[in-house]
Amino acid sequence: MAISSKQKQIFKFPYTSYDALICDGAVRSGKTSMMSISFLLWAMSCFSGCAFAFCGKSVGAVERNLVRPLLATKYIQQNFSLRYNRSGHVITVKRGEKENHFYLFGGRDESSAALIQGVTLGGVLLDEVALMPRSFVEQALARCSVEGAKLWFNCNPDSPLHWFKKEWIEKSTEKNVLHIHFTMDDNPGLSEETKARYRGMYAGVFYQRFIQGLWVMGDGLIYDMFDSTENIYSDPPIDILSRYTRFVSCDYGTTNPCIFLDIYDDGEKILVNREYRWDSKEEQRQKTDEEYADDMMAFLENRFCPIIVDPSAASFILALQRRGLYVIPATNDVLDGIRKTGVMLKQRKLLIHQKNCDGLIGELGTYSWDTKAAQGGTEKPVKQQDHALDALRYYINYLPDWRFE
Repeated sequence: MAISSKQKQIFKFPYTSYDALICDGAVRSGKTSMMSISFLLWAMSCFSGCAFAFCGKSVGAVERNLVRPLLATKYIQQNFSLRYNRSGHVITVKRGEKENHFYLFGGRDESSAALIQGVTLGGVLLDEVALMPRSFVEQALARCSVEGAKLWFNCNPDSPLHWFKKEWIEKSTEKNVLHIHFTMDDNPGLSEETKARYRGMYAGVFYQRFIQGLWVMGDGLIYDMFDSTENIYSDPPIDILSRYTRFVSCDYGTTNPCIFLDIYDDGEKILVNREYRWDSKEEQRQKTDEEYADDMMAFLENRFCPIIVDPSAASFILALQRRGLYVIPATNDVLDGIRKTGVMLKQRKLLIHQKNCDGLIGELGTYSWDTKAAQGGTEKPVKQQDHALDALRYYINYLPDWRFE
């Protein structure tokens, strides 16, 4: 297998005087797979009876991005004995008399820092470090107290004001860090066809970050990849009920509008077929949870399906459950949901009914980044006319990650 010059630097790093390695840049640039192999080889050559950590946004992400490719690597299989205890989230690796343990941790939110407390590590690999809370990252680094420990980071770019860029990338020299910036051209295993496919997945700020590998701020329209022709349809397929799986996604509002979206998904394309909207300010009347639940029953038209609802709407969820409806609490990850929605729009796999969803279509054309918040170091959209988009994002966040790769 061919290895690029930058990938070779990853394998040389642990035997240099650098204390840490940062690999950032474009998606599919080969940095993650090379780092996981190099990390394991270094740990097994320099330590025995020691603990190490693979960290990601979640344990599932670590399994997907690091563990599965690592366990499938032929050289690793031929030269090491590996046993993965999935319930304990630990990989035991042996070679001769040497044995080390590699623990998996997820840094989803601020509470995750408590998960890694108490363990003593010889090294840590933080995958997608820009997606983890600072408290978790710093707790993981504090665990690396074994003599000769090294720190390994990789990520795709985020905001130029992100704490990791400010504290680690911009201070790499004073912190004795080897910083390697990757593009897709640094991965010799990618064909030109594959590169073109990935370039076609993103637009706007996400193209700059994930394809060009730039740390840039979101600015202007968020869904500038939305096309009023390519992402619109007039008549649903004849077999929409038999071939597509139906969901309803809801953004609950009392003083703000309450939105239901009627969504059909065949595993490839997503059709948003109808919307319900009640704006209490325009109607000058606020509905109760029971009234909204009655409206949901009417919206379903006796064709019941899973309903995805913002988990903060606890009383509304109970009202739906009392009617025997199956409710899925939504994942409200705003930035990741925006990225995933943008991928589906860019690939023309998200289609919206022209007449039945005029509210959603209108929001797509005005949804913008909050430039004032960006000046203070926070990246978020302007919270205006975004309720149908919130409901859409709840459904998109429900989908498995492979739908966006």
